[in-house]
Amino acid sequence: MLTTRPQGALIVISGPSGVGKTTIVHKVREELNAIFSISATTRPKSDPETDGVDYYFISPERFEEMVQEKLFLEHAEVFSCHRYGTLKEPVDNVLAAGNLMLLDIDVQGGMQVHRNMPESLRFFILPPSEEELLRRLTARGRDDADSIERRFSEAKQEINFARESGAYDFFIVNDNLDLAVAETVAIIKKRQNTAQSTP
Repeated sequence: MLTTRPQGALIVISGPSGVGKTTIVHKVREELNAIFSISATTRPKSDPETDGVDYYFISPERFEEMVQEKLFLEHAEVFSCHRYGTLKEPVDNVLAAGNLMLLDIDVQGGMQVHRNMPESLRFFILPPSEEELLRRLTARGRDDADSIERRFSEAKQEINFARESGAYDFFIVNDNLDLAVAETVAIIKKRQNTAQSTP
């Protein structure tokens, strides 16, 4: 009797600060027993962090070598300071085993994944409104007024960029967290079922 091999899939979730993206990513991971991708970075390791668990900590020189060797699925420089990237090999290994892998990356990374792995499934998380996004950024209590305004402006630009980029398959409005998670999970399951039923 033939058994259907499970279909691996790469799931990309992006969204601006304050939209609840990270919470959605973790809930989707739990619901689908997905594997969360570990990023490589050139930033220094802090005391509580473990190499290969929190990040792959790589020197700037080695990171650039790996870029030239085309070992990254996507990579970017953040705040003109440190570089971050998703290594191809761990992603390929997870997908080959028939598992789901989740990436939590920005729009720039999402566009690169769109080009390099168009069969991936890409989501962008939206706030219900600009007013609600500003309220959430303020309610976090992490930033002063100038920082909040800067994050709010950056978030609006990121949303516009994501809409215009053509890199995302689905835009999920996080008005109700449970519903946003359920909608995302349902889309992923539908894609898996379609892939498994295709000869």
